[in-house]
Amino acid sequence: MPQLRLALAQVNPTVGDLHGNAQLVLASARDAAAQGAHLLVLPEMVLAGYPIEDMAYRASFIEASRAAVPRLAQALAEEDLGDLVVVVGHLGSAKDHVDVERLGVPKNAPTNSASVLHGGRVVTRYDKHHLPNYGVFDEFRHFVPGDETQVVQVHGIDVAIAICEDIWQDGPSAAADAAEAGLLVVLNGSPYEAAKDDTRLELCSRRAREGDCALAYVNLVGGQDELVFDGDSLVVDAAGELVARTAQFEPELLVVDLDLPAATAPMPDTGTRFHGLSVHRTVVSAEPLGSYEPLDPATVAERWDDLGERYWAIVLGLRDYVRKNGASSVLLGLSGGIDSTLVGAIAVDALGAENVHGVSNPSEWSTEHSRSDAAELAHRTGLDLQTVPIAPIFDAYQEALDLGGVAEENLQARIRAVIWMGLSNQHGHLVLACGNKSELATGYSTIYGDAVGAYAPIKDLPKTLVWAVSRWRNAWAESRGEAPPIPENAISKPPSAELRLGQLDSDSLPEYEVLDAVLDAYVERDLGTAEVIAEGHDPALVERIVTLVDRAEYKRRQYPPGPKVSRRNFGRDRRVPMTNAWRESL
Repeated sequence: MPQLRLALAQVNPTVGDLHGNAQLVLASARDAAAQGAHLLVLPEMVLAGYPIEDMAYRASFIEASRAAVPRLAQALAEEDLGDLVVVVGHLGSAKDHVDVERLGVPKNAPTNSASVLHGGRVVTRYDKHHLPNYGVFDEFRHFVPGDETQVVQVHGIDVAIAICEDIWQDGPSAAADAAEAGLLVVLNGSPYEAAKDDTRLELCSRRAREGDCALAYVNLVGGQDELVFDGDSLVVDAAGELVARTAQFEPELLVVDLDLPAATAPMPDTGTRFHGLSVHRTVVSAEPLGSYEPLDPATVAERWDDLGERYWAIVLGLRDYVRKNGASSVLLGLSGGIDSTLVGAIAVDALGAENVHGVSNPSEWSTEHSRSDAAELAHRTGLDLQTVPIAPIFDAYQEALDLGGVAEENLQARIRAVIWMGLSNQHGHLVLACGNKSELATGYSTIYGDAVGAYAPIKDLPKTLVWAVSRWRNAWAESRGEAPPIPENAISKPPSAELRLGQLDSDSLPEYEVLDAVLDAYVERDLGTAEVIAEGHDPALVERIVTLVDRAEYKRRQYPPGPKVSRRNFGRDRRVPMTNAWRESL
C-alpha cells in the first residue's frame, strides 16, 4: 500500500484575527514539514476563528476572509512549504460557488469552507451548506447547499474532505462518498461538553467502518466566550480502531504514518454523482511515494476523567477569555466559601498566582473561618489577598436608608460589588462572578451584588459538582506530590451567604443533593413536573424548585458569560421568555 505522512494541527485561533490565525497555520506547516509530513489538515474555520456568529453577515469581514486564503497559499510557497498539501478551514462566500445562480442564494451569503493549498495556490475548495452558530446548532439564513464532496488525490491516494456536522448526519454523507477514497479528513470546530470525547470516538469509528476508509478528525482547541473547544483530535483506521489521539485542552501537532489503499480507478470528471451527491475530484499528485521509514507509532494521549475534563475546560475557558480580550489579571471576592475558593484555584491555574487578586469583605455577620479560609487559600496558591471591611460602609447606607429583611442582606452584597468594580476600574482587573449553576437556576444570587463581573467560571457547575471538582483538584495535586490548593474546611463546612446571623443556604434552598437531582430532570433533561415527580421526588418540593427556576430567568439574562461544560447550559442552550405566564402544573 502507498504511504502517507499525515499531520493534524490542533490549534487555538482567535475570532476575527485573520493575520494571527494565518500565522498559526504557517507555524503548523513549518512543524509539519520539519517532520516530513505530506498532508497537513487544520480545523474548521481556523482562519476566521470560530464561531463567528453574526460576523458572518459583515461584508467587510467576508471579503477579508476570502482574501486571506490565497494570501496564505502564497505565504506557504514563499517559505518553501509549497510542496506540503494543506487543508485549511475558513469563511467563504457564495459568490465563489459555480452554481450560485442555479441554487438561487444571495451572492454574498457566507459559507463554511475548506480549501486545499498547494504550490502557492488554492487548488480546490469545499463549501458547506450551513454554518453552526452554536446556540448550539442555529443556522444562518442563506447558505449554498452542501450537495458536493471534495476528493483530492495526494501521492496516489484519494483523500475525501468533510466539515464537522457532515459526519454527524445519517444517510448519504461525505463519509459515504469516501467509500472510494483511502482517507476521509474531517475539519471540526466541536465544542466541549462532559463525556463528549466518548461519543466522538464512537462516531468516528462507525463512519470509518461505513466508508471502509481511514478517518482523521482534527478539532479546534481553546476558549471562545462561553464555548470551550477541547481538541481531542484523532485518527482511526478503516476497521474503526484508534490509531492516534491528541491531548485534551492543549495545542498539539499530531503526525502519523498511514498505509492507505491506492486510487484504483481513473479520476472522474468534476460533477460525477455518487450516492446522490456531486463528487468533485482534483489531482494534486498522482504518483505514490517511494517507500520510506515510518516514524515511531503515534501515541494515544491519556484522557482526563469526567471531573478532570470539567476542571481543565473551565481553566482553558477562563484563560482564553482573559487573554483574548486583552487583559492579564482578575479580581474576585473571597468569602472563604467553596464557590469562590474553587474559582480562586481555577484562576491561579489559568493565569498564574501573580495575576489573581482576591478581596475579603468581612461584615458584622462574617464568621472567623470565612476570613481564615480565604487567607489559607491565598497562602496555598500564592494569590494576592486584600481585606476591605464593609461594616462602616454598610452603617452609612443604613443611616440613610434603614433597610430590613432581604433588602438589608442584598445591600451588603451590593456594597461588596461596588468595591470589586472600583478596584477593577482602578487597576484593570477583570472581575469574576463566583455563582454556581444551582444558584443560577433558582435565582439565589443578588443582581448588582455577587452577580457582577466580566466572567463566571463555574456558572455551568451544579453545587454538588463544585464540591466534587474541588476534591478532584486536591486529589490531583496530592497525586503529583503537591500541596492541595483548596482548604479542607472550605469543602466540608455548610455553605452560607453570611448576610445575617447564623444564615445557611439550606434556610432558603433544599439540600443541594436533592436540589441538583430535580434540576437535572427539569433543566438538563427538560422533563415536565409530572415526569420529575414520577422519578421519586416530593411533589411539593418539585413545585417549589420549578417555581424558583421559572421566576429567575431575568436574573440569568443579566449574569456574566461563563464556560459551557454541560449539555444544556444557561444562556446558549436554555433560554425561556422572561415575560411568561406558563407555569408547570402538578
